Amino acid sequence: MLPLKMTWNPSTGLDLGFFTIHYYSLMFVIAFSLGWYIMKNVYKKESVEEEKLDPLFIYSVLAILIGARLGHVFFYQTELLWEDPLSVFLPFRFVPEIEYTGFQGLASHGAAIGMIIAMYLYNKKVLKKSVLWLLDRVILPVSLGAIFVRIGNFFNSEMVGKVTDSDIGIKFVQDQYNKYEVQRLTGIPNEQKAYQALTDDPQFANLIAEIPYRYPGQLMEATGYVFVFLILMFVYWKTGLRKKEGFLFGLFLILLWSVRFVVEFFKRAQVEGREDWIFGFNTGQILSIPFILVGIFFVARALNQKKQPEYPNS
Repeated sequence: MLPLKMTWNPSTGLDLGFFTIHYYSLMFVIAFSLGWYIMKNVYKKESVEEEKLDPLFIYSVLAILIGARLGHVFFYQTELLWEDPLSVFLPFRFVPEIEYTGFQGLASHGAAIGMIIAMYLYNKKVLKKSVLWLLDRVILPVSLGAIFVRIGNFFNSEMVGKVTDSDIGIKFVQDQYNKYEVQRLTGIPNEQKAYQALTDDPQFANLIAEIPYRYPGQLMEATGYVFVFLILMFVYWKTGLRKKEGFLFGLFLILLWSVRFVVEFFKRAQVEGREDWIFGFNTGQILSIPFILVGIFFVARALNQKKQPEYPNS
């Protein structure tokens, strides 16, 4: 196994002097851009008017961001609804004091639900085909986007794994010490310089030594999603299974949420106290099971179709 055994303490983003492009935001931009390119080629192959592509992009962006945020709040941080309701949709924390935080806390389960609802609305108002026809194709860019979102989580030191002695362990400095702690420990008021000093200055070596190695859960999940994306692309472009309505959508649900289910065994639970919530499974695993079951239903339904819907050039 490739050994990592590294200390991870990246900068927040690309500093342009007058503006910083945060890596997490950059990953979203890359994901949506590549997704638009993929769907452009799909629509061309399927003889769908290109002017219907831009509305799809808008629906998708809003659905993923709103759905992911609401999913995080309802599934993982419900207390925000009464403790700090304004922070649900605003990039600020208002309790105990006002602080700019950026948009933090996005759940893939919520994004999936939001995307399905948005595709129903988009199809009804713009595309006017079968909803399953659309879902069978939009999962291609969605599966690719999932890879970049997890890479963004890695840059943010979010969704870290459990403590491990294995060769792939990583010390996540920014998970171990929040910005207030690192500023206090180093005596440096600038957050970025304080983190840099923590790993560069030998006098803080004891603090780094205390950080445990953890599984890189984000990279493990991203690697799994690479295979999900490649499998779906192969099935769509190289086989006739795309003509079986609902097959690709079902296969996507089975593959992607199975990866999530397995990787959760190596990740630290996102909700404290829910490490073994139901039958030894954590929240992320419990929420993944319904998606897998729905996927199995659609795959079985598609394979049992006696006559396939006719779509031009599909």
